Amino acid sequence: MKIENIHIENYKTLQNVDIKNIGQLAVFLGVNGAGKSTLFDVFGFLKQCLTENVSSALQSRGGYDEVHTRDTDGNICISIQYRVEEDSPLCTYELKISPDENKNPIVEQEILRYRRTGIKHGGSPWKFIDFSRGTGYAITNEDTEMQNIEDANREKFVLDAPDILAIKSLGQMKRFRAAVEFRKLIEDWFVSDFHISAARQTQDISYIEQLSRSGDNLANVTQFLHDRHPDRFKKILKKMKEKIPGISNVEAKQTEEGRIFLRFSDGKFKDPFSARFVSDGTIKIFAYLVMLANPNPHRLLCIEEPENQLYPHLLGILAEEFREYSFSGGQVFISTHSPDFVNAIEPEELFIIKKKDGVSEIVAVSSAENIVSLYQHGDKLGVLWQEGLL
Repeated sequence: MKIENIHIENYKTLQNVDIKNIGQLAVFLGVNGAGKSTLFDVFGFLKQCLTENVSSALQSRGGYDEVHTRDTDGNICISIQYRVEEDSPLCTYELKISPDENKNPIVEQEILRYRRTGIKHGGSPWKFIDFSRGTGYAITNEDTEMQNIEDANREKFVLDAPDILAIKSLGQMKRFRAAVEFRKLIEDWFVSDFHISAARQTQDISYIEQLSRSGDNLANVTQFLHDRHPDRFKKILKKMKEKIPGISNVEAKQTEEGRIFLRFSDGKFKDPFSARFVSDGTIKIFAYLVMLANPNPHRLLCIEEPENQLYPHLLGILAEEFREYSFSGGQVFISTHSPDFVNAIEPEELFIIKKKDGVSEIVAVSSAENIVSLYQHGDKLGVLWQEGLL
């Protein structure tokens, strides 16, 4: 499943943004405050709208007025186009949020539409889900062999409240396949923002399958991979030996008090080192490799500023790891302001985020013919950014 296009209106600094032709790996480059974290927060917002409701998602961000772009009119709008499979129809999910007459946030409109092959539909996509203010309809025979739009059975649904998403309920039912897949995509959204100090901590002994946002359960996940997925763990060790000079082994050690911590072995020394005494870069590279070795990869993985605490020569290696994961696992979005990391990125993978007059602009580097030409003649994108050409 892959997101191909995103349109956002009136979400914080994203007043009117289009991101088109998104690949498996998408890197968003910009200075601090340009809007990279805001873009990632759109998915966090959708996830909270799903698991809770629109009011809660807005309230946790300061309320509707704080989220809505200042000094502008119109709804908060989020539109995401995606494909469930590579050769499946392009689906579009649209969400519009506005305040009602009492200034309570509501779902003004929620639509899920796509064009089914083999059906006479007049040449345009048609709506499988269409809701407004808690009431709407859905096509209940989506999986049947329909020949015409007139064959569709539309059933009316009334939600408990006007700030609840229709796909929260309909996305639980297998017969609404497109809604189910989109719900899974958003619920499986994961943002990685490692904190080195958290990753060094000891933890209570337990099996944990997935790394947390901060990486504070790194030792637990290491133990899980070592015991349950030894082949994946061996690949991690192999890569650590290749990328970090001197590292010969990593283990999750249990203490007598029922705690677990990481130990790193250096071939030069007889005794292994506790994670407390290993470099920040070593810990972070290991944490990323553990995350990317997840046997159940996230459908959408967002990584914020992976360059922090890493030596520049490791960033190109890390970019290759993310790219490999994106084609064998889930889609990967990365925010960065590191020219060294961007030097390992290709034009079709890179988007520039800039802020002008208080709002963010996002431009695909692949649309800049002069930059693509310079890249094809040997110039690196990170260098071009440093020189002010991006």
